[in-house]
Amino acid sequence: MNDSATEGGPGAAAPGSPCGDGTRAVRAGLPEPVKHEPTLPGPVFAAHFHLPGDPTGPYTYGRDENPTWTLLERAVAELEAPGQDGVEALVFASGMAAISSVLFSQLRAGDTVVLPSDGYQVFPLVRAQLESYGIEVRTAPTGGDAQLEVLDGAQLLWLETPSNPGLDVCDVRRLVEAAHAQGALVAVDNTLATPLGQRPLELGADFAVASGTKQLTGHGDVLLGYVTGRDAEAMAAVRRWRKIVGAVPGPMEAWLAHRSIATLQLRVDRQNATALTLAQALRKRPEVTGLRYPGLPDDPSHKIASQQMRRYGCVVSFTLPTRARADLFLDRLRLVDDATSFGGVRSTAERRGRWGGDAVPEGFVRFSVGAEDPEDLVADVLRALDESAG
Repeated sequence: MNDSATEGGPGAAAPGSPCGDGTRAVRAGLPEPVKHEPTLPGPVFAAHFHLPGDPTGPYTYGRDENPTWTLLERAVAELEAPGQDGVEALVFASGMAAISSVLFSQLRAGDTVVLPSDGYQVFPLVRAQLESYGIEVRTAPTGGDAQLEVLDGAQLLWLETPSNPGLDVCDVRRLVEAAHAQGALVAVDNTLATPLGQRPLELGADFAVASGTKQLTGHGDVLLGYVTGRDAEAMAAVRRWRKIVGAVPGPMEAWLAHRSIATLQLRVDRQNATALTLAQALRKRPEVTGLRYPGLPDDPSHKIASQQMRRYGCVVSFTLPTRARADLFLDRLRLVDDATSFGGVRSTAERRGRWGGDAVPEGFVRFSVGAEDPEDLVADVLRALDESAG
């Protein structure tokens, strides 16, 4: 962020102030209040800015900076690292743009990166591109901190916790300590947890990366990504990559995202609570196997998740006996959209095997819990399970 983005005012939650998540989300990134001006200024649509004389100041050209991004970036930094000085956030056109910016700005030919083998589905494409640049790629599962086994000599460790779609969790502190001991950087994909569920920078990570398309904005109408970090040199490289490839968000998308963050705590708390309720209902169904939700006390990931997460997310995963059964179940749902992505206020679910690339059974279902009334959503799911049984 530039200087104008770091100056808090009466409209913003003061750095280090003892406010809760809801207050912070509502106030995050707001500018100094100006009489007769909106609390959150509208989007600034500009490809270029008036620039007489020497090109000084924050806003010169639309691919470099935009006042609407500035406010959003300040908000993201306040959420990911409240009260911490020197943390910078950069917003991107998508989560994949944010991921790519870290990987390709920090790695060089001859370097080694460790990726999760059970992470975001697009990683096989990323691996091929990295390897074409002469970068060695190693992979290991998230669960059991297995990435430690292939970490030796790596320059960058990429964590995704909870993993998508399997919902395994790794010990971020342990992995960060091991990586830093040998001079490696650590990036954590925080998409599923959101900053209200987990704060990777506080756990020692160098980068917190996320797709803002998901629960951060929560309405299924914005593509967005972000990177946060506290190392000025590393973040300068990320910023330079964004400028080179032009992976910048539109001002309208940035404004919509900032507007949506105000309800983040309300949405997250509702969705997380309902996700736990749904998981508890699903565990009673004999046709459901492989049920995963980190908030369940008997989930394999619960112990470590409870030590580093403040909320457990809105995604529940489980497996039905066959592909046909899963497809019929999805067809019978009435309050749930059969759609990819997750984190929106409207519940969605999909059979992940339809895409290929994920090592999941054919009947594996990723279910994203929305903001519907819990009793209505659970009733819809149980009815759909009953109707798909025949």
